[in-house]
Amino acid sequence: MRRREVITLLGGAAAVWPLAARAQQPMPVVGYLRAGARAAASDIEAGFRQGLAGIGFVEGRNVTIDYRYAENQLDLVPALAADLVRRQVDVIYAGDNRAALAAKAATANLPIVFRVGGDPIELGLVPNLSRPGGNMTGVTFLTTTTGALKVQMLHEAVPQAAVMGLLLNPENPAHRLNMREAQEAALKLGLELHVASAANPAEIDTAFAMFVQRRVRGLVLDGDVLFANRRQQLAALTMRHAIPAIYNTRSFPDAGGLMSYGASNVDADRLAGIYVGRVVKGDRPSDLPVQQSVKVELIINLIAAKALGLTIPLPLLGRADEVIE
Repeated sequence: MRRREVITLLGGAAAVWPLAARAQQPMPVVGYLRAGARAAASDIEAGFRQGLAGIGFVEGRNVTIDYRYAENQLDLVPALAADLVRRQVDVIYAGDNRAALAAKAATANLPIVFRVGGDPIELGLVPNLSRPGGNMTGVTFLTTTTGALKVQMLHEAVPQAAVMGLLLNPENPAHRLNMREAQEAALKLGLELHVASAANPAEIDTAFAMFVQRRVRGLVLDGDVLFANRRQQLAALTMRHAIPAIYNTRSFPDAGGLMSYGASNVDADRLAGIYVGRVVKGDRPSDLPVQQSVKVELIINLIAAKALGLTIPLPLLGRADEVIE
């Protein structure tokens, strides 16, 4: 074989080998961690994948997503986080407060993108929103900025209700902040507020028994994974006991409850998906400011209002982003 042919062959091989090596490289892996049930998360999963796609990553094509759901068994969340760390995924996406805290406890090295309700500083996730430092950043929808408005909007919908209730999960890291804001709002409006805790489905029934005994005429449901996953139970209980209620996501009125006001979960997950994509591309979490999801929505279910014997005031209806009829 002539020398020129050998050089040509070697040159061709040099051009092919890097391509073959790149083709054999494994796809980046995103560890997707949530405390709740996957059956209740189809819309927010779609929002997350939309965010990833917006920055060039499509599941199964150029990125792998390793889904880990605790299915409301909260004691499993730390073990699921630790397992993702052992697998050495490229980035952990922590989709709720418990998942974020578990991921933080599991690693100080792997990149983490969180999506939480509440203040990430008060939750202990980052020291600074604009300069998070360390290995964590993400998206927050500050539930404490909507808690007072939920009390106010429910008061608008049911102005004759002088006694209201607040249902929260004491295992939610943000529950004290949310309770304080609801109490302050109720005090300003001259309302009597009774607080009940529920950390499992059985305690939800117990809490409603207390609300009925105290003659509660309006109920604010704190944002929590447990409540989101038990939205049908909660909607049924509010209708059975004729207690108008407001939650923080549209899953509640979609399930037959009266109304919701709060951040759009789908939009928050979309923003988080974008951040996850940026980290996969090489951005450091410490350089990515914590974002706030500013899209909020008011959803009113007029079918539920009619069943409760309520006439929703026109000004409140006019502010609704969607009315279920």
